[in-house]
Formats: sequence, C-alpha cells, structure tokens
Amino acid sequence: MSIAEPSLPIRPYVDRSWRVFPAGSNGEFGLPEELCTVIAEGAGCVVRDAAGGEYLDFTMGWGSVLLGHGHPGVTAAAIRQIPLGTNFAHVNARSLELGERIVALSPACERVRMCASGTEATMHCIRLARAARRRPGILKFEGAYHGSHDVGTTSLFGSKLHPWPQPEPLGSSMTPREAADMLVSPFNDPDMACRLIAQHADDLAAVIMEPLHRCLPPEPGFLQAVRRACTEHGVLLIFDEVVTGFRLALGGAQERYGVVPDLVAYGKAIGGGFPLGIYGGRADVLDLVREERMGRDDYVWTASTVGGNPVSCAAGLAVLDALSAPGVYATLDGLGRYLRAGMQRAIDRSGIEATVIGDGPLAQVVFRSGPVRSSREIWQGTPGYGRRLMLGLFRRGVFLNPMGTKLYLSLAHDERICDAFLDRFADSLAEITA
Repeated sequence: MSIAEPSLPIRPYVDRSWRVFPAGSNGEFGLPEELCTVIAEGAGCVVRDAAGGEYLDFTMGWGSVLLGHGHPGVTAAAIRQIPLGTNFAHVNARSLELGERIVALSPACERVRMCASGTEATMHCIRLARAARRRPGILKFEGAYHGSHDVGTTSLFGSKLHPWPQPEPLGSSMTPREAADMLVSPFNDPDMACRLIAQHADDLAAVIMEPLHRCLPPEPGFLQAVRRACTEHGVLLIFDEVVTGFRLALGGAQERYGVVPDLVAYGKAIGGGFPLGIYGGRADVLDLVREERMGRDDYVWTASTVGGNPVSCAAGLAVLDALSAPGVYATLDGLGRYLRAGMQRAIDRSGIEATVIGDGPLAQVVFRSGPVRSSREIWQGTPGYGRRLMLGLFRRGVFLNPMGTKLYLSLAHDERICDAFLDRFADSLAEITA
C-alpha cells in the first residue's frame, strides 16, 4: 500500500464544499482552508480524497467503523437487506434480532429502543430519567461529551473554568432555566461527586457519565463510588457508552470496569458506519415509553422514523458477529497498547512534556507530564500544542480530528500501520518546537 501526501488537485472540491457547508465542514473539522479536503472513498484504515490523495485514517468515522471501511461482512449484510426494504419505521426482523442480541450482551439492558444516533440515545436516556424521577436535575462530569444537545455539550471545553458545580454552556443555545438544572463535577473525584449527589438528591434525576471519560480511564473505585451514591439516594445512573460500547468488550465498559448503570446509550460502532443508536436499561424505566400511558404524567414520548431500520440493523448484526470472533478484543487492546507506547517513546525522545492516555483501541496526547486524572488537568497543558500536532499529522497524510482529542484504531489497523503513523507523529512533534 502506498501512502501519499494530500494532493493539490483537491482545491476545486474544497471550494465547492466551502460554498455549501459552513467552514467547509459538517462539524468539528475546523481545518485551515488550505488543509480542507473532500473524502471520496475508504478501504480498511485508508481514506482517499476526491482527487486521489490517500490518508491513514485515525478517526475512523469518529469511531463508527470499528471493523474498518468497507468491511465485507457489513457490506454484504447491508446489500442483502436493501432489496427487501430499507425502512419500515416499525419493529422488523433485523431490529428484533439485534435488540435481542443487545439485551443478551448489555448487563444494564432489560428493554431497549432504537434511534438513529448516539446523540439521540443519550437525549432519550436523560428524558426517561427525568420522567422516572419526576425531577429535572442532571449531574455530568466536566469535559464529557454526550452528543450535540445542550446537556451533552455543557462544560465540554472549559474555556472559563467555572467553580464546580456551576455549568458552562457551550454557545448561546442553553436557556438560564436549563443551566439551573445542571451540575458539573470533576471526573475521578469520588468525594465531590458523591457529595453533590447527596446534597442535591431531591432535585436530581440522573448522573450521566462516560465510564471512559473521553480517553481518560476511571481510577480504581471511582465508578463504584458513583454507583453506590446513586443507589443510596435513588438517583438514576446513565452510562454513555456511545464510544465504549462494543469497543472495550462485547459488554462494553460495563463488562470492562464491572459497574452496571440504570440506563445506557449506544451508538457509533454498533452500526458499522450506518446510522444507528440504541438506548436501554431497567424495564420499569423503559416502560415509561409505552403508548398506552399517553396522556399520563408517567409517559415519555419517544419515536424515530429511521431508528432500527433493517439496513442499519443488518449491519449491526454483522458487526456483532465479527466482534464475537475469538481474539478480537485481545487484538484491539494490543494495538492500543502498542500505539500508546510508541507515542510515549516518541514524546520522551522529543523532550516535550506530554503524556499519552487511553484504554482499549483509543489514544490521546495530553501536553503535560505526570498522571492525568481530569479534564481540567488536560486543559491546563501547554496551550496550542494539541492542535499544532494534529495539523502537522494532517499535512503528513494522517486523517484525524484536528481538535486534538482521541485517536481511534480499528480491526483494519495493524502494527505496520501504527509504525507508519509513529514516523509521522515524531516528525510532527519535532515541528511543534522548531
């Protein structure tokens, strides 16, 4: 396989993109105009732009193609289903089979419903929790992303570093009333989280958390402490497993870390690149969506036109089949350790103060030395280094999110691809301080 630098003839495509999309992007790819591109195809862990330039892909559709681009099993499953119907807006044979698989695999799920994205799945979990508890309050952890709604983006980047538990809305879409219903706590601080849960239990519907906080692993006992506090005070615990679901284990972070929430949201990898979200949990909470309750106070409206469509569900079943093969998670974990170790060695040789964090097939560079426990510590690293590193990698033919957040590996990656990345990573580090 030949890996080329981004090609110059992409410019006409970029001009067209900037005329149609704000900043030439569909979101989060805030690239300088000279680095913008338009992707035409992908295979395995390589994507090609519309002018034929090739990139090593280390974002993998923001983690949605865990098996790799154009995986033959996923592709074949979707192709078999398409002539039989692409959407019925109803339970169908494929969605039923996938729902049964999820209930069998997820420790939290007694019931599930389907939607079209992880954003919708977390949103529905929050709505269910508020209805079940008859309270509006939500506690989240600073720096967590739970989808592109107001709760999901609150205190995501910490530009103002408000004192805890004051939330920091991202932009102007959140109303003062909505902000008043939000509490924010630092990740990996069990004392503060448990104290806030106890103090505000009368107003709290739920605690929502990424059990792997972006790329930051939970310290021993942290998830367990939050689980105990929620149980003690009758507050629902929501796990956002949109990233971790089926990536860290077939049972997700629940299996890996040994903590079971009341509600859980899935997305990304389960659809194999097709749009699919799933939310589930305790039967008594999920049954709040039953339509015979309509008009009652104990009812939550949820529906999705394309959620659970048979093409996405056929793809999801193929994903689970592939992930169920022997040795899959040992391979993903091994690749993650290999990449993170190689990145840390390159950092140590460069003389830059930085730490590589992550778990499973995920990695992130934090530009500060020593252990990293929370998002605020990540933000207090050397300003600007993360973006400069990402842009340097992009210029060297690595496709990734330039915001400097997590890198995603897939089953299509191997040590040879990681080595090619590490060479470019070392060159990009050298450029930062040049």
